[in-house]
Amino acid sequence: MPVAVIVFPGSNCDRDVAVALETATGRAPAMVWHQESALPACDLIVVPGGFSYGDYLRSGAMAAHSPIMRAVIERANTGTPVLGICNGFQILAEAGLLPGILMRNASLKFVCRDVDLRVERADTVFTGAYAQGEILRVPVAHHDGNYFADAETLQRLEDGGQVAFRYCDTGGNVTPEANPNGSINNIAGILNADGNVLGMMPHPERLADPLLGGIDGAPMFDALAEAIAA
Repeated sequence: MPVAVIVFPGSNCDRDVAVALETATGRAPAMVWHQESALPACDLIVVPGGFSYGDYLRSGAMAAHSPIMRAVIERANTGTPVLGICNGFQILAEAGLLPGILMRNASLKFVCRDVDLRVERADTVFTGAYAQGEILRVPVAHHDGNYFADAETLQRLEDGGQVAFRYCDTGGNVTPEANPNGSINNIAGILNADGNVLGMMPHPERLADPLLGGIDGAPMFDALAEAIAA
């Protein structure tokens, strides 16, 4: 069950997600530098969080044109699961693998804290270890996490069940107060139409071990390990 983690200049969560993946799969992932033009044989690709290219121009915009992204797009289009976390979500959106854009937070401030998420889909390779409607506590750390899509795209996402996670309160209620960045419809994570690409702003790898203060993120990596081992 080989896994590839893409590393950009400015990535700072690549090692964190590598540890979570190795814990779940029992195998260290391949760390693939962004200037590579080909991916090793792998059953899962992770685009980690951080500040690729220092977020110059627009978060994820420059990284989306790195040589390795052509290979990531090709693999995604043939069904390989691809997970983008935080900056990884931004990169996947900029690369056209996910619809919509990630804008500046509504507060225009960097937000770094735990948030509550409601699992909207529990039938994907990413979320199969959760229950639909389950409430998770997962950290966010971003300045540009305000998800937006035009009305037609948003309707397509909602009708197609492509919203994977929403920001909510501890009771699972989707409220403006529970939204840390102004994302439309409190969207915290979305899937592509085929369900094999997930982008999410919260960081499951940061709460995937008791030593980190919680394990709500661990089931995502366990589900992925089980899915790619099948």
